[in-house]
Amino acid sequence: MKSKENIVFLGMMGSGKTSIGLLLSRELKVNFYDIDNLIELETGMKISNIFETKGEKFFRDIEEKITLKVLKKSNIVVSLGGGAFLNKKIRKEVLDNHKSFWLKLDSKTILDRIQNSPKRPMANKATKNELMTLIKKRSYIYSKALYRVNCSNLKKKEILKKILDIYETN
Repeated sequence: MKSKENIVFLGMMGSGKTSIGLLLSRELKVNFYDIDNLIELETGMKISNIFETKGEKFFRDIEEKITLKVLKKSNIVVSLGGGAFLNKKIRKEVLDNHKSFWLKLDSKTILDRIQNSPKRPMANKATKNELMTLIKKRSYIYSKALYRVNCSNLKKKEILKKILDIYETN
């Protein structure tokens, strides 16, 4: 990597943050951190179980603690959880000190990927209208990211190339 700034991926659940983050970290030969994975390791529980047994507030508190700790590292690629960027402390840290990329997908693709998914507690029992409202609400916050990458109708390698092009010219 050419700077100490981390590359941070944000976007809706199902937008490809983890898979693209992993590909980019390999390409740049740096460490990759998936916040949702770290939360599961720290708690010894799946995220769906955390939401079910401990509640969303407990999850968001751990998410904030782990995310802010990871973002103190340098020369890394980070995949935030879908709701992490809504947290003001996390958002401020990301916007002030890192290169942020919103992986933007069209609503239909997101719905196809996440609706009724047991591993996605925010989407599992939500109706289509509830999910559309969530996507719209979060999109407004995601739009504050430094860079927006429209991933609709693109293969992973094409998305990776777009990100590398942006990264190398900025």
